[in-house]
Amino acid sequence: MNIIDIKNLTKSYGKARGICNLNLQIAEGDFYGFIGPNGAGKSTTIRTLLGLIAPTSGSATIMGHDIVKDNKLILNETGYLPSEINFYGHMKVKDAIKFSADLRRKKCSEKALILCERLGLDTSKKVDELSLGNRKKVGIVCAIQHSPKLLILDEPTSGLDPLMQHEFFNILKEENDNGTTVFFSSHVLSEVQNYCKKAAFIKDGEIIMSDEVENLSETGTKKITLKGHKSSIEKVLNEELKAYISQMNFVNSSTETSLTFLYNGEISLLLNKLSTLKLSDLTITEPSLEEIFMEYYE
Repeated sequence: MNIIDIKNLTKSYGKARGICNLNLQIAEGDFYGFIGPNGAGKSTTIRTLLGLIAPTSGSATIMGHDIVKDNKLILNETGYLPSEINFYGHMKVKDAIKFSADLRRKKCSEKALILCERLGLDTSKKVDELSLGNRKKVGIVCAIQHSPKLLILDEPTSGLDPLMQHEFFNILKEENDNGTTVFFSSHVLSEVQNYCKKAAFIKDGEIIMSDEVENLSETGTKKITLKGHKSSIEKVLNEELKAYISQMNFVNSSTETSLTFLYNGEISLLLNKLSTLKLSDLTITEPSLEEIFMEYYE
């Protein structure tokens, strides 16, 4: 069963593009990453799915419910963490968390307490006394405390220090193991590569690629690192090969030059060229997800 099913979903802002003809299916129980730089359409997609803004055209369902007609049913079983956290500043943290639970008419105090302890959150402080990172922690507790069927998280780790990021993903993995579907947007590629089962790339409001994370790097592109004399290294960049080379990085030293690049042409063509050069070292590896991401966006 698909817990999220998006069909030709479009949101336009007059002449400005939000998202255009998005099609995406996310299975129940998945841990799904939504990747794109700022302005790519990640937040617009999420806000449209949650009914915070109305779609221009297309449709989508969450847990089988239409995002427009059945918004209240969807929100009752969904946890949402926006990229920017806002609460009533005069409220104490514990009151803000309880207020969130009361809005759902659910008793969550026991789980909320555990989450606060794990995140190192002082619930006696007022919200407007908190740093950005601690406000984000309050949002995390409010999103997870009622054990939702679906968690939708928009840039969830911004403001969290590395230790808290690690603990946060431990919490997400535990929720996912207990049956919660996790859908989160990010421009931090390592987060997606380390924790997600599947992911989609979005660019200029359109999804350009979606697959299992381990398959996203299998594009045929290779990462090449060459070491040798500068004059030999530069011969690689002839007109025959230039069309297949991207993301070049030169490192010069007093004795030799190192060149790293991505190559998406015939490997035999490259090897034939390299066999004529005097190299001290050659490495051919698979590119990281981040390098694949940059290739698509550049």
